[in-house]
Amino acid sequence: MGAPGLETTLIALAIGLAVGGLANWQLRRPVDLRWPVVPWLAVQFLSLAVLLIFGAHLISLLTGHPFGRNVN
Repeated sequence: MGAPGLETTLIALAIGLAVGGLANWQLRRPVDLRWPVVPWLAVQFLSLAVLLIFGAHLISLLTGHPFGRNVN
């Protein structure tokens, strides 16, 4: 049993990595072979944002220090 929310954070990181990998794979394929109507560059960008946010959240869960600006 880890910190509360640790499993959810790890699942979100895994999903973000999988979706980002799929988007990267689609962007490397020729245009006529890509899955149509999906903006793969935007999907890749959102996946990167999810990875950065949940990565920071994971670090804050593991260290016990809240992430963000210290106003004291």
